[in-house]
This record gives sequence, structure tokens and C-alpha cells, in this order.
Amino acid sequence: MAATDAMTGPAGLARSLLFVPGHRPDRFDRAAASGADLVVCDLEDAVAGAAKDTARDQVTGWLDTGGSAAVRINAAGTPWYAADCAALRGLDGLSAVMVPKAEDPDALGSLAASLVGIPVVALVETALGLHRVVDLASVPGVVRLAFGSVDFALDTGCAQDDTALLHARSSLVVASRVAGVAQPVDGVTVALDDPNAAGRDATQARRLGFTGKLCVHPRQVPAVNAAFTPSAEEVDWARRVVAAAGDGAASRVDGEMVDVPVLERSRRILDQAELWTRSETGRS
Repeated sequence: MAATDAMTGPAGLARSLLFVPGHRPDRFDRAAASGADLVVCDLEDAVAGAAKDTARDQVTGWLDTGGSAAVRINAAGTPWYAADCAALRGLDGLSAVMVPKAEDPDALGSLAASLVGIPVVALVETALGLHRVVDLASVPGVVRLAFGSVDFALDTGCAQDDTALLHARSSLVVASRVAGVAQPVDGVTVALDDPNAAGRDATQARRLGFTGKLCVHPRQVPAVNAAFTPSAEEVDWARRVVAAAGDGAASRVDGEMVDVPVLERSRRILDQAELWTRSETGRS
């Protein structure tokens, strides 16, 4: 699969990436029906050590019998990493591999090469990972970065709030652009009782340049999808900008100057709106 194809597939475009514990096969189909753009079967944080092997068998069995999802494997250096990698090679239904604690570009490159065309999402969760983030994003086979905000805050000792994590988030956005990969995925919202909290966090992440978000509960999915989908007001503005631009000369819309960058932004909004309208229509 070419890099551009992978970037326009689920791993590169997903607004909502919903984790489902790998040792809970009873939840796999429900996750797939949740409306999430990409289900991520989790072999890492959601699964205790004693259940790792069982979870791997359950996930691979589901993917081999009609299921479709990404898989978050265990990190390099753990006792389960090699077995996870071996189990996923050539697996039907595998849409992407998410690599946690991504820090070593060489190790990431070896894994990506062994997966033969399966897109890789590199999860940046440590200070070292952030320090090497452009190199990680530039590894062939990596189509997107994701931010492990909870683990990053733990590793660096910073607060888990917008101000403390702003530098890290913006660094992922810039690195993605430099490396030419898809815009990144923001970390989880841990508040579960307020499903709109994830939507508010996603709105803020979108302002920074993210186009997706990790979810830990199906009830977070609708608000996250809505946050990353252009609103009716945005689409209306974009259409008026395109109409006003005419032959490409600078013009004026809503009292503001429209030049080439503004016109390009409006076209991107219309492209995104069309993309997700087709996606939602296809699901219904």
C-alpha cells in the first residue's frame, strides 16, 4: 500500500479511534457498531500481564473471522512485543498497528517493514519520544502520530491540562507537517460521566491542528466525530469564500480579506465536509 493510500484510509483519516480491551471479545462487535471511525483493539494498557496471551489470541481470532480494526500492541522491550508483532503479520482484518511508547526510529522502522504495507500509528508518550518526534514521523510506513497525553504527563511530571501540554501537542502537529504524514490524533479524555467533555477537548485539539482523538468509551464517539467535522456555519462560510474568490484575486467576505491562504483553507473545509458526509451516508 502506498503511503498516500494509507493516509487517506482509516488510519490516516479517522476522527474517532475507539479503544476496546483485547481480553473482552464480547465488546468487539459493539465497538465496531459504535460509529467510531476506527476501532483499536488494545493489547497494552487495558490488559493485565496475566491476560496478555489470551487477549492476543482473542483479537487475532476476531480479525481473522471478519472483524476489522487497528491493534495497539505492547511496547518494544516488553515480554509480549515480539509475540504481538509475529501474530499480526499477514492478519486479515488488520487495518493499522498502533505502537505505544514510540521512541526509537530504528525499531519503529523495523516493525513497519515487517508488517508489509500495514499502516503504523506512532503513539508519542514520553519526553524522549517527543524529542525524536520528527524522526518518528519520518519512518517509512508511519502514516500518523498520536499523543499519549496521560503517560506523557506522568513521564515529564507536568500537569495534565491544556497549558502544560500545549508545547507537546503543537510539536506533534508541526512534526506531522514536516514529515508529510496525516494530521495527528489527540489523547484520551479520562472523564467518563460527561460525554461532552471529550467533544470539548476535541474542539480544542482541532484548533491546534489535530484531526482525530483517542476514545475510551463509545459514548464519547458522537461528540468527537462532531467536533472534527466542519459545522454547517463553516461550510456556508467556505462556500461563500470560494464563490467570492472568482478568478483568484483578493476579495472580501464578512468584512475580512480573502487571499490565497484563506481560499485554500475554505477548500479544505469543503473537502472534509464532503468526505464525512459520504462516510456517514455509507454507514446508514
